[in-house]
Amino acid sequence: MFSRTRWRRVVQSLNRCHSIAFSKRYLLYTNLGISISLSMVGDTIEQSYERYVGEIDGWNRMRTFRMGIGGFTVGFVCHFWYQYLDYRYPTRSIGTVMRKILLDQVICSPFYITVFFITMGLLERQSWEEFQAEVMEKAVLLYMAEWTVWPAAQFINFFLIKPRYRVFYDNSMSLGYDIYTSKVKYRKKPSLESPEA
Repeated sequence: MFSRTRWRRVVQSLNRCHSIAFSKRYLLYTNLGISISLSMVGDTIEQSYERYVGEIDGWNRMRTFRMGIGGFTVGFVCHFWYQYLDYRYPTRSIGTVMRKILLDQVICSPFYITVFFITMGLLERQSWEEFQAEVMEKAVLLYMAEWTVWPAAQFINFFLIKPRYRVFYDNSMSLGYDIYTSKVKYRKKPSLESPEA
């Protein structure tokens, strides 16, 4: 059983770790670590579901690793994007928050979806034609999903959350979106052949 003194030391250690992780010096590394981790967790959850329903036989570690690398590139983009938005629009008025949401949806979302597919295309060594076909088929689905989830989530992010916690909040909220991203990215095309009778 923890004594009060021991518990106080644990809390002080956690506070120290928190202060360091979310300091200006280490914030980028913290944001990248969170983005990588949650992208991999999202893919692992999606693969667990796919195994459960019989769509795949086993866990594809390379797929999870690639999703983590995708999380790295997206986390990098989000870190600097939020810093830019907070520098350019420092107030938290409703008008400023709405402007940030609109810019985020119209500029950043298409950009980071593109960055994600470029990263995955390079990791999977896709040809230009394969890359184009995948982007045309799947990026629009992800972008439409962005519009259903993120405006409300970003309102909370831009209005209530401190700037240094924006990527953390974004990634925490995006775990479900990461699962969906993995599903869209790795879904199989339905067979065009008709079943033989």
